[in-house]
Amino acid sequence: MIRFRPAESIWLIIQKPICSCRVFFPNLANIQHDIKTETGSEVNRKARAMNQRSDRHTITADRAGLPSKTTTFPMHYNLVLASIGLFVAHLLMQYKQVDAQTPDHHELSEEPDPLNQKSAADQSAPFNVPLKTYGGTQFWTDHQHKQGYRIQSNWVTGHWRLLDRNDVRRAWGTRQQCNAALSEILGDQTEQPQNKEYVVLLHGLMRSHQSMRSMQKVLQESDCGTVLRFSYASTRNTIGDHAAALNEVLTGLPKDARISFVAHSMGNIVVRHLLADLKQTDDPKGLLQRFRCMVMLGPPNQGAAIARSLARTKVFGIVAGKSGLELGPNWQQLVGDLAIPDFPFAVVAGDLSQKNIRNPILAEQSDFVVQVDETHLEGQESFVTVPVVHSTLMKNPQVQKIVVDFLKSH
Repeated sequence: MIRFRPAESIWLIIQKPICSCRVFFPNLANIQHDIKTETGSEVNRKARAMNQRSDRHTITADRAGLPSKTTTFPMHYNLVLASIGLFVAHLLMQYKQVDAQTPDHHELSEEPDPLNQKSAADQSAPFNVPLKTYGGTQFWTDHQHKQGYRIQSNWVTGHWRLLDRNDVRRAWGTRQQCNAALSEILGDQTEQPQNKEYVVLLHGLMRSHQSMRSMQKVLQESDCGTVLRFSYASTRNTIGDHAAALNEVLTGLPKDARISFVAHSMGNIVVRHLLADLKQTDDPKGLLQRFRCMVMLGPPNQGAAIARSLARTKVFGIVAGKSGLELGPNWQQLVGDLAIPDFPFAVVAGDLSQKNIRNPILAEQSDFVVQVDETHLEGQESFVTVPVVHSTLMKNPQVQKIVVDFLKSH
């Protein structure tokens, strides 16, 4: 008759995973010996007691003429014991890891060696597949432009990426990792623009830098300087956030660059917020003196009546985000953070009244989104109206000619 001695088997089950762990943790033998020494006598005592009870059951059954009772070991009981053994082994390994990570007094007294510390920039960027992207839509904001490359941050995930002039992703990860990748790509090259004139294009609310591509092409063909399209997550952050990112981009341009702006709709408010920020901080990088001129296309310089009306639906705030609400019901809180340019600027407003096209929630004179009287700004050097809808102002040939002429004359 075969009898199972469960008390003794517990140690065998526990011992097996522990022995396996000794391959990776050589010092685990000491822990195993201590446990076995402390629990061995207890296990043996319980085993003898259980065996005596088992023998009494067997003798009683034989005297009664009944089949001898054999202690069986169900499969689920084996699984439970195995789980207990693995759990105990896991605790032992955790104990060993914590013990190994606990510094002694000598280690605490030692000063860290800076040569053994790696900064975030020293860490290699994650593996990258050079994918073609859209260049940034409603979730990406530019923070640096350099020789056709752009470093952007994602509003949703918070991670960064490096794009080339064809909007192909060349690296991603942290900002330090993207900076390191850009430095590796460019090496010792220094930016040598054909001239010192830069024109920065800014799109409007719920648009992307792609909407300014036509304007960029015309300005380049007209030799207006190096043209950059600034991309920002217009519906996801505040106008102040957009202005801070624009500040980073401009600060990264050559120190002797002269900068002009061509902005559409809310992009003009972003520039005005930047001007106020620079004046408030005393312009530590000297950007204000490098700004040359600006052309405003359909700017809501007095807020936007359409945003105030649509904000009542609550859906507008979800779609247009914080920036959209700042143009509407939150305009009075924003206007104090805006400045009027000290350099020459022109305003181009759309007026569809002559075409009998009218937005029913706006005044008669508007471009279907911004009213003409909302575009005016004190100090404007010139003011022009054109029969063009708001969303296509930057693509209209007549408007593009006005922009080129103003830039050329300043």
